[in-house]
Amino acid sequence: MILTSFVFAVINGSMEELSSAVLQGAADAVSFCIKLLGTVCLWNGLMEIAKRSSLTQKIEKLLSPILKILFPRYSKTDAAYPIAANITANLLGLGNAATPLGIEAMKRMKNHSQSSVADSEMIRFVIINSAALTLIPTTVAALRQEMGSKQPLSVMGAIWISGLAALTAGLLAQRICSKMKGKWKK
Repeated sequence: MILTSFVFAVINGSMEELSSAVLQGAADAVSFCIKLLGTVCLWNGLMEIAKRSSLTQKIEKLLSPILKILFPRYSKTDAAYPIAANITANLLGLGNAATPLGIEAMKRMKNHSQSSVADSEMIRFVIINSAALTLIPTTVAALRQEMGSKQPLSVMGAIWISGLAALTAGLLAQRICSKMKGKWKK
């Protein structure tokens, strides 16, 4: 894309406009990152406060019935906290905070696994994490507000529907593939 822009700028004699656009784009990107970083820092800070105040343990207990159903092998291990925290961060629309929690959860699940291959619960966790079912899309709202949206949360319905559809499709595909895998082995 950069090469194409450069070639067309040379052909059209608009190198000055290209240079101006590149510099303005770089300045806008830095400004945008700094503003988004503020939102990320706020929510990461709140997650750290929640962890230190044992709120995360209460959330883990609240989610424990769901964790027992979705992750029976890991619900009673040290992987339960990062799994619950990751799901909670995703529900709050904090994808940036959820990522390190998801990595930690997978490391702990791997430590408890007897195989070098991901088991069905690990795959299910990746699907849930990737579907990013979000109740409050805070990062999206911050992005939309930065871009001048008068109603940054007006997309909540679409986000809920698409997240639920992605989660359902992913879990169904995982279920079907795990059943087919059993048939292939026989």
